[in-house]
Amino acid sequence: MKPRTHKRRAGWGRHPVGRRQRGVALVTALLVTAVATLAAVTMASRLQLDIRRTGNVLERDQAYLFGLGVEAWARQILAEDRRNSNTDHLGEDWATVLPPLAVEGAVVSGALEDLQGRFNLNNLVRDGRPSEPDIERFRRLLRALELEEGVARAVTDWLDRDDEPAFPDGAEDLTYLLENPPYRTPNAPLASASELLLIQGMDRATYETLRPHVTALPVPTPINVNTATIPVLMSLAEDLTRTDAELLAEGRGEQGYENIDQFMNQPPFRDFAGQVTDISVTSDYFLLRAQVQYGRSRVQLYSLLARNPQAGVRVAARAQGVW
Repeated sequence: MKPRTHKRRAGWGRHPVGRRQRGVALVTALLVTAVATLAAVTMASRLQLDIRRTGNVLERDQAYLFGLGVEAWARQILAEDRRNSNTDHLGEDWATVLPPLAVEGAVVSGALEDLQGRFNLNNLVRDGRPSEPDIERFRRLLRALELEEGVARAVTDWLDRDDEPAFPDGAEDLTYLLENPPYRTPNAPLASASELLLIQGMDRATYETLRPHVTALPVPTPINVNTATIPVLMSLAEDLTRTDAELLAEGRGEQGYENIDQFMNQPPFRDFAGQVTDISVTSDYFLLRAQVQYGRSRVQLYSLLARNPQAGVRVAARAQGVW
C-alpha cells in the first residue's frame, strides 16, 4: 500500500504574516515621511515667523530712534525760543505743527503743546496741604465744562497726605478699598492726568471732557494766559463768562500778551481787579507728540519737555501709545 502524500497547492508555502509585515513597514515609512514633512514645514514656518518678528522689532526700534530725532528737534526749537523771546504764545515757531516729512525711508511728524495752557492738577495740593485758591479754580473749570464740581474734593483727597475725606465729596482709602479690586489713595502728586479715572466721581465721559484742559506736572505751575484754552480762561475768576474768555483769547492776537499787566488791562477784567493770581505769559513745560512710520512699524512717542530759564531743555518723561 502506497503511503499518502500531500500535494501542495501553488502559494501555500507563503505565510500571510509576511505580507502583513511588508504592509506595516510601508505604512510606517509613509508615517515617518509625513511626520518628517510636517516637522520640516513647522520649522520653516516658525523660522519665517521668527524672521518676520525680528524684522518687526528692528523696524520698531529704528522708528523709535527716528522719534528721538523729532524729540531732539523739539528741544532745539524750545531752547532757541527761550533765548530769543520773553513770552510764549501760539504764534511762535514751537507752536507750528511739523507736517509728515520723508526722512531716510521713514515718515515723521510732530507737534508741541504748551501744558501750562492747561490747569495743573497737582496745584490742588501744595506742601502736602490742600490749596483752596486752586481748588476753587478747579471748581470753576468744572462748571465751565458743565461737569460735577464735587470731583474737585475727591481729586484733592487723592493728592493730600492725610487719610481724612473732605466733606461732603471727598474720598480716601475707605472708599477705594470697597472697589473690586480694592486699592488705596497714593497721597502723592499725580504722575499722569489719566489717574483721574481711578478717582471717585470720574467716569470715562467726564474724563474725556476734562482731559484737554488739565495736566499733571511735577511742580506747581502758573497758567500761561497766552496759550490757555477757553474753559481754563473762564476758571481764572468767578463769574467770568465764555464771552469774556473769548474776548481775552482774541486779545492775544498773533503776538500774545507781552506781560501780565497788559492782560489784566483787558475789558473783561475791569470787574475782577485783584482776583486773578498765579498766571504768566511764559511756560516751562511742553508736550511733544511725535509720529513715525518706518516700514510696517508705526510709533507714537510722547515726551514731556521741561525748560529752564537758561534755555536748557530736558526730557522729564516719555511714553509710547497714549499719554
